[in-house]
Amino acid sequence: MKKLIAFVLLALSPLVAQASAGGECGELKHCLHAPVNAQDKVSLQNGAKLFLSYCAGCHSAKYIRYDRMANDLKIDPKLVAEYMMFTTDKVGETIDPKTPSKDQAKWFGAPPPDLSVETRLRSPDWVYSYLQSFYPDDARPYGVNNKVFKDVAMPHVLADLEQDLKPEEFKQSVGDLVNFMAYMADPVKVERERIGVWVLFFLFVLLIPVWFLNKEYWKDVK
Repeated sequence: MKKLIAFVLLALSPLVAQASAGGECGELKHCLHAPVNAQDKVSLQNGAKLFLSYCAGCHSAKYIRYDRMANDLKIDPKLVAEYMMFTTDKVGETIDPKTPSKDQAKWFGAPPPDLSVETRLRSPDWVYSYLQSFYPDDARPYGVNNKVFKDVAMPHVLADLEQDLKPEEFKQSVGDLVNFMAYMADPVKVERERIGVWVLFFLFVLLIPVWFLNKEYWKDVK
């Protein structure tokens, strides 16, 4: 029983850690809930477009390749090559800005972090809340601050998008962006869950002959 409890706690520890990270939202009482849905291809496609338009100029995503993204999100590779590849000329390469990290460190004080697994580090809810929590602050170098990440060094890169869209539309766009970032952090999630269902079904079916075999084997044992 002790081993079973230890196994369950070990299995749940990543979820507990993520929930804990998701609760650390600075001045906000609670993190906003990110609309993450790995099955929503339309949301993921829009999120990919937003990420490559607003984020990939400075941030890398070195654990995801353009061709993998195109295949997973059902985007024509030709469209990816023509409209979405701003950081490389080859569809098989990773999403990595061409600006050298040493130049970024000189301009920004530190090179912007890689965003491949940011939602696993912080949680999707944290990232979703952070992107919607910028506010004007003349005391900061870029004229903005953030309720979730106080004294943030990043400018409000989605400011133009926020001005062009209605509040609900902007909220949905940020949700699509975070949904894509969650996909990047776990690109095999859909496949893993699909295989997991079949594995559980197989184990359930296997349980029947195993139960009868066990009963037959031990019937003469007193």
